[in-house]
Amino acid sequence: MNVADAMTTRSELVTVELPGTRDDVLEYLQEHGFSSVPVVKRTEAGEEYRGLVSRDALIEQPDEDQLAILMEDVPTTTADADLTVVARQMVEDGARRMPVVDGELEGIVTMTDVVHAVARGDAATDATVESVATRDVNATYAGTPLPVAERELFYANVPYAVVLDDEADLAGMLTEVDIIEVARIVEGEDETGNSIASDDDEWMWEGIKAVGGRYVPTRNVEIPAEPVSEFMTADLVTISGRKSVQEAAQEMITHDIEQVPVVSGDRLVGVVRDVGVLEALYE
Repeated sequence: MNVADAMTTRSELVTVELPGTRDDVLEYLQEHGFSSVPVVKRTEAGEEYRGLVSRDALIEQPDEDQLAILMEDVPTTTADADLTVVARQMVEDGARRMPVVDGELEGIVTMTDVVHAVARGDAATDATVESVATRDVNATYAGTPLPVAERELFYANVPYAVVLDDEADLAGMLTEVDIIEVARIVEGEDETGNSIASDDDEWMWEGIKAVGGRYVPTRNVEIPAEPVSEFMTADLVTISGRKSVQEAAQEMITHDIEQVPVVSGDRLVGVVRDVGVLEALYE
């Protein structure tokens, strides 16, 4: 199976254009729930693909507004590439989306596109859920303030947290998408202090001196301080480790999710992620 059989084509793909701002991307990600968006530039020769802007970049660089600085240079592929080979590269590179470029942007292949192919049976695997599930589960408490939970996801380097209640029972799931949906950009000011530049200061700009208390404009990503329980998905989908990876892929597509907690009875034993579905194609 080739990338062309699974990818989202250019006609179906929403992009942002240079020059543009972070607000353009934030609006797109909030509306569609994606992890990143392709950036293009219109030239006399036609449309040129320039890179991707991710939701992580928006949160980690709140003072930066220009897409040209926020965007990342990520690996690309072609429409005739083998889907299994590309799936392996996506997992190894930690790339959730891979632009399909052959002179111009032809589309994009995402982890969700590959999961769709597995769910349909077009990309076959005999693997079971327990063979690809991870037992290192990221979890948070239902009463944790959302900004704290966002930092937990960041430092755990995963896009989700299983939410536990007061009895440490499963209460729901929190994802990066849940957080980006309620994040907003706010303007503010920071005081520069009272330093006064002298003619001997190497850092002084000629004709510009910081005299007295001055303020500089700042931009921050504001995340509501209410507890995780108000933003999580409470209707939790779970799966048994004995189920097939194809069945796990079908659950992900049906419920529009990227990970499913694995349970044994009522006990949490792991999580199967869309990354694990891709790994099942080549391991």
